[in-house]
Amino acid sequence: MIAIVLFGKPGAGKGTQAELLKEKYDLVHISTGELFRKHIKNQTSLGILAKSYDEKGALVPDQVTIDMLEQAVDENPDAGGFIFDGFPRTIKQAEALDLFLKTKKMQLTATIALEADDDTLMKRLLERGQSSGRADDQDPFKIQNRFDEYNAKTAPLRTFYQEQQKFYSINGIGTIESINAAIQHIIERLK
Repeated sequence: MIAIVLFGKPGAGKGTQAELLKEKYDLVHISTGELFRKHIKNQTSLGILAKSYDEKGALVPDQVTIDMLEQAVDENPDAGGFIFDGFPRTIKQAEALDLFLKTKKMQLTATIALEADDDTLMKRLLERGQSSGRADDQDPFKIQNRFDEYNAKTAPLRTFYQEQQKFYSINGIGTIESINAAIQHIIERLK
């Protein structure tokens, strides 16, 4: 079973790549951003809480995110594997993911980081905000706050996964196809 974390700042292309990998390897794509948006749209109690953090460009508390992710995995008992997009974002979440996967007799295959500079990502997000209508992608201040949150809380995961020898970095700037080929090359070596 394959379990992959796609790692990178907002706008790095995690969602795009996850969709391609999902088809290629018959995986379930679990995007915390999509889970949050679904809960927000349905105005669940979790959605209302997530929205209050999202509007500030802040991360939703770890335990809320962990519980949501575990529920999504449990809803797919026959999956051949998973792609986690936007999770984990903190060391606490990474440790919780390892423990949860262990209860499912699984382990993380790899963490693949899509690397790109802030200027490129800012441009991508602002363009996405125009086409998608997503409020969190239309305000440069909120986008910068998301980058700052990533640098403070998520970037330390690089060391966490390097110590487990599960961290792989690729250039996230290029064609969708060339980036996908680089990711597939890593997966094929690890299968």
